[in-house]
Parts: sequence; C-alpha cells; structure tokens
Amino acid sequence: MGSFSIPVELIRIVVGVVAIAAFVALNAIILVYLERKVAGHIQRRPGPFEVGPHGILQTVADALKLVGKQLIKPAGADAFLFWLAPVLGFLPIFLFFLPMPFGPVLTTLEVPLGLLLILAFAGLNVLAICIAGWGSNNKWSLLGAARGVAQSVAYEIPLLLALLAVVFMKGSMNLSKIIDSQGAWPWQWNIVLQPLAFLIYFICAIAETNRAPFDLPEAESELTAGFHTEYSGMGFGLFFLAEYANMVVVCAVATTVFLGGWKGPFFSGSWWFLAKVYLLLMLMFWPRWTYPRVRFDQLLNFNWKWLMPLALANLLVTAFIMKVG
Repeated sequence: MGSFSIPVELIRIVVGVVAIAAFVALNAIILVYLERKVAGHIQRRPGPFEVGPHGILQTVADALKLVGKQLIKPAGADAFLFWLAPVLGFLPIFLFFLPMPFGPVLTTLEVPLGLLLILAFAGLNVLAICIAGWGSNNKWSLLGAARGVAQSVAYEIPLLLALLAVVFMKGSMNLSKIIDSQGAWPWQWNIVLQPLAFLIYFICAIAETNRAPFDLPEAESELTAGFHTEYSGMGFGLFFLAEYANMVVVCAVATTVFLGGWKGPFFSGSWWFLAKVYLLLMLMFWPRWTYPRVRFDQLLNFNWKWLMPLALANLLVTAFIMKVG
C-alpha cells in the first residue's frame, strides 16, 4: 500500500485559517476597548472603567453576554435570507487575510493576484447588507440596506482607482512583491510617490467599512440600527466581528500598498506591520467622535464630484509618467 502524506501547503493553510480566526476574535475585543477609550478621552471622560483594571475586561463581558442572548427571527422575515446574511458577511474575512503578508514569512497563501482576490470578495459584504435588509421584513432595515448598496458601489470605484495607480507603478498585484519594491525608510514608501492616492483610498476605506461620518447604512439616530436592526445575539455578533475585521483588512491593505508593509527603519518584522495597521485604525476611530454624520446626498456628491475626478486624474497622470519614463 502506498503511503499517504498531507501536502505541506494544505497544512499551512489550515494552520493559517485557525490563526486568522483567533486573530479576528482577539482583534475585535481589543479594538472595541481601544475605541471606547479613544472616544472617552476625546470627550473628556474615562470610558469603560468598572469591569477589570481600567475596564479592560468590559469587552469580554459584553462578548459573553452577546453569545448568551437568544436568537430571534421577526415574524414575516425570510428565514433563509435572514440567517444567511450574517454568515455571508463574516465568512469572506478568512479569504481577505489569506494573501496578506504580515511578515517576511507570515503569509498563509502566496497568490500572484492577492490584491485582486481581496477586492473581488469584498463585494460579498455589500451583498450581505442587501440580504439582511431585504430578509428582515423591516422598513428601517430595508432603507439601511439601500443606503449601504449605493454607498459601497459609489466609493469602491475611486478606491480601486487609487490602488490601481500603485499597481501601474509596481507592475504587480502580488502583495509581497509590492512590499519588496519599497524600502525600509518612510521616504522609500509608496505614500511619498502617491500621497493623493493614499488620501483617496483612506477616505473610501472609511466609507466602505460604514464608519462615521459615513455610517449611513446603520445610522442609529435615523434608522434605529439600519440593516441589522432585527438581529440579536450572535446574528448581530457576526456583523459586529465582520465590521472590525474589515477595518483591519482595509488598514492592512493600506499598510502593504502605501506604507512599506512589515519593513521599518530598524528590526523589520511583523511588529512594524501591526503597528502601522493599528495606527491607521486609531485614525479611523477619530472622525467618529469628532465630526457629525453627513447627509446621504452630501456623501454621494462628495464621491462623484471630488473623489472620482481626483482618482481618475491621478491614475491618468501616473499612467502618463510611467509611459514616458
């Protein structure tokens, strides 16, 4: 009988998926605590302070409470679509992290078109929002879903154009190769060559993850909770995990494409990658506690009148310089 052996690549993927699942769960706990503390300091209050030292266990207590809550389906809701939506919103998270180069050897799956893989499956989040709104049989959920689809479709175009400018320069969609093409010092990173593309990308990333001041799909003061109004327990929990995981994904892509990835002025490694990601996450938290929510017409006008023309002009200039050069 021939010997049976498990491919090394398969073992690596399985270990990577398990590590990604642990990272997503731990990251959500850490980010919720950090966001509450950032909000507290911006508003001159301490934030969570009772459960554990300086409230550090408050998020853990909230997570346990969420897991213990009863799952309720509203009367009249489409059962299949209602339960499909949170699963569909959460599962693509694992695909996003597979080609992400966290370090020199910390890449679960080396994919030549890693950036394209992330951008392609990012559209499933929009589909999950749409299904959640339609399947809930709730007018607020449906309105939030309609807002979410319009917002995501609009803002993903300048986001793609901003990333495409760097792809033109580097001639590759392989995330590891994009990092390798950058140096260790800040002036050797792509943000120096493409500052406008980085700014457009970061604004669009905030909108794509439904963060304030672009949180129209779940505007609490207008739509109760928008597309996830009817969800309780881990139905809401999966949307919650997906939101914070998506925030990490867009910041990780920005770190990879614009900020040199895991490279740093000294002792390059995964700590540089995580430090840059969490610095960008802090910047994403800031507007929520500083600026009011924009109106929906302002949100779309800002995209079509400013971000789109600027992103397109930046791409054309980049293409011209690359052709002439």
